[in-house]
Amino acid sequence: MKLHIITPQHVIFEGDVDAVTVPGKDGEFQMLNNHAPIVSSLDKGTIKIKTHSKSFDDFKNVSGKLEQSPANELVYLLEVNGGVVEMSNNVVTILAN
Repeated sequence: MKLHIITPQHVIFEGDVDAVTVPGKDGEFQMLNNHAPIVSSLDKGTIKIKTHSKSFDDFKNVSGKLEQSPANELVYLLEVNGGVVEMSNNVVTILAN
């Protein structure tokens, strides 16, 4: 599935991922390929992005905010203060702040 993470300052992430976990207002939830369409607000917390490759060469971390997880080299972490997530047709768009 495709993931786009956008903040007012940067496009934080664009690429194909296996899973994304977000801090929803009512708790953390995960989206996988073919997830039902959803729109939700986000709370302060960590977005976890699971990629399918150790070397993610098609993405440049220009914001400097995306960090590789120390526990799993296929997982990237991004701290957010809130935002909105939408998933439809295997495209996840996150507007974060």
